[in-house]
Amino acid sequence: RLGLERADTAEKALAVIVDLLEKYGQGGNCMESHMVFTYHNSFLIADRKEAWVLETSGKYWAAEKVEGGVRNISNQLSITTKIDREHPELKEYAKSKGWWDGEKEFDFAATYSYVNTARMTTSRGRYCEGYKLLNKHKGSITSEIMMQILRDKESGINMEGGFMTTGSMVSVLPQQPNLPCIHYFTGTPDPAR
Repeated sequence: RLGLERADTAEKALAVIVDLLEKYGQGGNCMESHMVFTYHNSFLIADRKEAWVLETSGKYWAAEKVEGGVRNISNQLSITTKIDREHPELKEYAKSKGWWDGEKEFDFAATYSYVNTARMTTSRGRYCEGYKLLNKHKGSITSEIMMQILRDKESGINMEGGFMTTGSMVSVLPQQPNLPCIHYFTGTPDPAR
């Protein structure tokens, strides 16, 4: 929200977010219950002309400029070796922790998480299912199709049970500046409603 408030392009919003991350860090409980549950954040940042994926691990971060096709995020790091911007100490910190030897190609998701990046798009999970649904409609995605994807309970994208999806947003960002941008937000805690 602060990126939206303080920036007029996706690239500037990326800078706002990483500056705030550097200054304040991140944290806080993800649940209203007394159980402590925290995680690091990922962001899809887009304007009429470009889009970025920003993923974080503590104060460290990597950003990938989306060059085409479809892209999704979902509770795991997904930026691998295509890193267009990064925290200035990202690789040195990984070397100091013994996570990366400095020799082989640097893979952010493999280095900063326990996810087997070779299996991210094939194992059943929210990231994989979202990837499949987006690719199924690649080239013909409309706001209605995005809403259908975000309502999907079978894939786990729209979660129910112990953890529930509390909202979704679909934005239409035409490249032509004379056309308005349109933003749809869920009005209930469950996007399927």
